[in-house]
Amino acid sequence: KLRGDNTPVPISDVKLDIFRQVLYYAYGGKLSDEDLKTKGKDIIDAADRFGIAALKLEAEAALVTSTPITFDNAMENLLYADAKNCALLKEAVMDFLAENLDESRKKLSFENAPGYLMTDLMTAIVRGKKESTATSDATDLSTARVSTLRRMLHEEGLDVDGSRETMIALLEENSPN
Repeated sequence: KLRGDNTPVPISDVKLDIFRQVLYYAYGGKLSDEDLKTKGKDIIDAADRFGIAALKLEAEAALVTSTPITFDNAMENLLYADAKNCALLKEAVMDFLAENLDESRKKLSFENAPGYLMTDLMTAIVRGKKESTATSDATDLSTARVSTLRRMLHEEGLDVDGSRETMIALLEENSPN
């Protein structure tokens, strides 16, 4: 029975105020910068769950600019970013770790981190060295910043949401070479 059925549909695992904001956004509203910053992870979770990539990316960008990465939150943010395919947040954490390599090694445990994250860390170290010596190669997708990858994808009319690896693969699949 499709018509006239007013039976409520339960939506679990999303806070009511977050769901209202996601719905507001889905119908053309704009969320405040303050909400994006203070409720960033909740908004990312809901936007990811309901497939609203643009909102997820906005919330991720706000979270990255408003959350200083520290040794106290680095691993939590790294594992969260990895789980939610938040490439920009993941890059911010990796840059922090690469810039503070010796302290990171001493203060953090990578025991519970998936091994493939070490490739991302190595990428951040290599990118940092290239940027500091001005030998950056604009055509080297493997060390390109997430913002550069997203811009390139957008220019090609491709999906800008996903992991760094997914973005690189999509660009390589769609390159004219």
